[in-house]
Amino acid sequence: MNRFNSIFGQILHLFSKREFFEAVYATQAERGAKGFSCWDQFVAMLFCQLGQAHSLREICGGLASCFGKAKHLGLQKAPKRSTLSYANEHRPWQLYEKVFYHLLGKCRQLDFGKRRFRFKSKLFSLDATVIELCASLFDWAKFRQTKGAVKLHLLLDHDGYLPVFAHITDGKIHEVKVAQTMLFPSGSIVAIDKGYIDYELFWTWTQSGIYFVTRQKDNARYRILEEKLLPRNRNILRDQMIELEGFYSHQKYPGALRRLEVWDEENEKVIVLLTNHMTFGPTTIAAIYKDRWQIEIFFKTIKQNLRIKTFVGTSPNALLIQIWTALIAVLILKYLKFRSSFLWSLSNLVAMLRYNLFTYRNLWTWIDQPFEPPPAVLMQEQLSLNWTA
Repeated sequence: MNRFNSIFGQILHLFSKREFFEAVYATQAERGAKGFSCWDQFVAMLFCQLGQAHSLREICGGLASCFGKAKHLGLQKAPKRSTLSYANEHRPWQLYEKVFYHLLGKCRQLDFGKRRFRFKSKLFSLDATVIELCASLFDWAKFRQTKGAVKLHLLLDHDGYLPVFAHITDGKIHEVKVAQTMLFPSGSIVAIDKGYIDYELFWTWTQSGIYFVTRQKDNARYRILEEKLLPRNRNILRDQMIELEGFYSHQKYPGALRRLEVWDEENEKVIVLLTNHMTFGPTTIAAIYKDRWQIEIFFKTIKQNLRIKTFVGTSPNALLIQIWTALIAVLILKYLKFRSSFLWSLSNLVAMLRYNLFTYRNLWTWIDQPFEPPPAVLMQEQLSLNWTA
């Protein structure tokens, strides 16, 4: 039994203090700070995510009520609401971005077991989700006439389904604008939806040896170059080599493309896929696009289980800090899930962590046997008192 550190304290040991304070120095996050360190702020915001706190009052009150158990977290003292609010508004969110990528490097060292696909190419999913905001409170986040929003652009690595790139923009920024700035290793495969169709971008990727799998637009004009043989007893209806016919479309993408018609048994409809990968079997291409659904599950998971829809601050900096902290919390949950022999779902894991953050148990024993009682503590016999003179 662990008598000296809570589960929350052991989770914080996943973060290298040296790397953390190097990031603090690089971002000058503690310039002019008095008494309330960046580590204190980080612990408070991580408690917001893992402890499911809905407001500054809950964060500060929760840490204050547990402060006897929280000294080992490295906190000097439980923060005041005004202190934490000021820090979130003024200390750079880039510190949390650096902490995220440091932890990502640690997560990538894990063995994720058997891969779903046999090919060795890296498989990514790229997508974005809108995080709606109250227009009167977040007046800087213009989206629609009566709504505010920011957009979280995310790249998901299918080896472990880890988020390996995140970018937060104004809600009006189109997904393609962010995709145009991204670099992928040669030979990688990117699964995307129709919102990312940009033939000029696709041609750039093709020239760089990057493959894509996406849905075809309904109004796309094309000419069939070749009809390929179909596999037997599969849901593939057509496998064609095509060439774009529209003047501007052909000018932007002058090469050949592959068009697949796939029968979706679950939804009882035909899905038309477009790719520049010419060698994979059609069932593999269809399975790649189907696996893109994992990024939708990822967005659903963080919105339902972490504090990414309600915010404890209304400034742009405070909002970015909270979103990056949520992404850090996701990496923690993924890390614990992969290290555990128990069949956790992320929703169950975050719920159980919430109840056990300040429990004094060995973290690695607990995630393997969460419902087992803690080992009995052998109590020392009290020394008998000698009342005789």
